[in-house]
Amino acid sequence: MNSQAEPLTHAVTGAFGYTGKYIAKKLVNAGHRVLTLTNSTPRGSLAGVIPAFPFNFDQPDQLQQSLEGVDVLYNTYWVRFNHPRFTHADAVHNTLVLFEAAKAASVRRVVHISITNPSEDSPLEYFSGKAHLERALRESGLSYAILRPTVIFGREDILINNIAWVLRRFPVFGVFGNGKYKLQPIYVDDLAQLALKHGMSREDVVIDAIGPETFTYRELVQTLAKIIGVRRLIIGVPPGLAYLVGRMISTRKGDVTITREEIAGLMANLLYVDSPPAGETRLTDWAREYAKTLGKRYANELARRLSEKSGYRVY
Repeated sequence: MNSQAEPLTHAVTGAFGYTGKYIAKKLVNAGHRVLTLTNSTPRGSLAGVIPAFPFNFDQPDQLQQSLEGVDVLYNTYWVRFNHPRFTHADAVHNTLVLFEAAKAASVRRVVHISITNPSEDSPLEYFSGKAHLERALRESGLSYAILRPTVIFGREDILINNIAWVLRRFPVFGVFGNGKYKLQPIYVDDLAQLALKHGMSREDVVIDAIGPETFTYRELVQTLAKIIGVRRLIIGVPPGLAYLVGRMISTRKGDVTITREEIAGLMANLLYVDSPPAGETRLTDWAREYAKTLGKRYANELARRLSEKSGYRVY
């Protein structure tokens, strides 16, 4: 890559969003040239600081042109669920276009955010789609680092905040089934630091990007309840019933609070791996720091995607 005396040029997808924002901020603070690929209106502290280019997935030549001169591409682009405006299949197709454009633009390295336990044979589109993209990147000839997080927590996160939101408002919290399936949340800033570290390398790697604590889902809910100072009855409920309750909240909030696929992925233990931690920040320590605000407001995924005014609030 370029000599250390000359700053590299980095492209980050979604730098006005969540994970991409943390990666881009670290790059800017380190003195690198940074641009973002996004379909969002510039917002937040990076608006006006870094140039923004549209994704142009339907115009690969223009997408390639946006990536000309880029040394490292950090890809956080994905969708959490299927929706009339976006689908997993669309996200897979668009990411393949992005990889091809990066290769055509002679991008030297790609850092790609994936998911733990991806499998092309998975019946869950989230996990099969991520596996398809991992294979495509490995076979592309591009230098790569594939980071596989489970749950990413931080002041703009969805899952941890909304668990706390439910705990604050309802006397009973229902976990899916027995709640013994596990997850290993990683702090968004730790994930960003990991991305930068491997963006500067040339070794092809696949890393389980997990945090230092492992919880069963029931333990996670119990821990969050204790930290925010509420006493709640936590019971196991059939997944179908829990999904219906989630649908009721979704309807009230104009959002998709939980999906059947997300429940199935959790219960299949797909957010757990037997690997050493890649992050240092403990969810319990972080949650105690933000206990007064955690879960005070509902985090609306659809509002973030469909309303430019909503943005990525901190909680």
